[in-house]
Amino acid sequence: MIFCTILSIILANSFLQESYQSFFTTKLGNHDIRHWINDGLMTIFFLLIGLELEREIYIGELSNIKDALLPLFAAIGGMLAPALVYLSMNFGSESQSGAGIPMATDIAFALGILSLLGNKVPTSLKVFLTALAVMDDLGAILIIAFFYSKEIDSAGLIISLGIFGLLLILNRLKVVNLIPYLIGGVVMWYYMLHSGIHATITGILLAFAIPFGSGDEKSPSYILQHQLHVPVAFFILPIFALANTAIPLSGNIHDALAQNYSLGIILGLIVGKPLGIFLFSFAAISLGICKMPYDMRYKSILGAGMLGGIGFTMSIFIALLAFDQESMINHSKLAILIGSAISGTLAYITIQYDLVHKR
Repeated sequence: MIFCTILSIILANSFLQESYQSFFTTKLGNHDIRHWINDGLMTIFFLLIGLELEREIYIGELSNIKDALLPLFAAIGGMLAPALVYLSMNFGSESQSGAGIPMATDIAFALGILSLLGNKVPTSLKVFLTALAVMDDLGAILIIAFFYSKEIDSAGLIISLGIFGLLLILNRLKVVNLIPYLIGGVVMWYYMLHSGIHATITGILLAFAIPFGSGDEKSPSYILQHQLHVPVAFFILPIFALANTAIPLSGNIHDALAQNYSLGIILGLIVGKPLGIFLFSFAAISLGICKMPYDMRYKSILGAGMLGGIGFTMSIFIALLAFDQESMINHSKLAILIGSAISGTLAYITIQYDLVHKR
């Protein structure tokens, strides 16, 4: 994704700029290619997120309420604080709808940065960050569903939810063949697309309709999750990056970053995320609601909070929903890239420093 992002920015500022941009606006049926990527392929990405979330709830880090409390409080703080930072600079303006942009965390990039530190990283920190990011994803999904959906077409929504209900019945009847679920998911997606609710929500609903069973290797949920990892990681997300990070940098970088919404995004990711995660975690531990894991310290939580400031995929996705003007979308993307890069760098330095001085 990093390679595709860099390539996309280079092409968007080269002599190929016009043809590169026009490719993604080429019509295929009623929608252009970029729309099919963002509303179609990204539904598969959300399906994978849903399957991972389902696993965490049933047998993972979220299955024990006591263990889930600390990352739950951290996730709440990590969503509220960035939104407040953003709104403090944009409330009452046309850009206030972008408050959801710095609330998101890119779980893949966050865990990727953490993996660069090797096996010195405490297991509890990896668990904490994973659970935090999963809850953050759930929060982002709810934000998209409730705040970034268009005018509702009740007929389309009822049909889509009706299909979801039928899939749940198949689940209860212990139908384990994936084919009827996938066919039903496609039909559900079609009606959700025309309902006004963002179509990618279909991926989450479908994930929870697919039988989980014991969660072993024979589980339909496990099989589908395993099969989706490679196409999502090596095709869908890179294609998403190519289609949505083509940011023209023609002498307007200073103006782009001087906008209140750009500053709100950058400060929301760099300051809001770690501050919210740290303060809510500190409060929960201090009040005795949950305990600090034995091999973690507050510096570890601060480092995890900085990793939470890597928005990238989810933040860009929300920016596309929040704004209509192309200039605002491009400025927001640039702010997301800068905020995420700074957050990732600060997180790496902070956690590395903590690990060195922990010995």
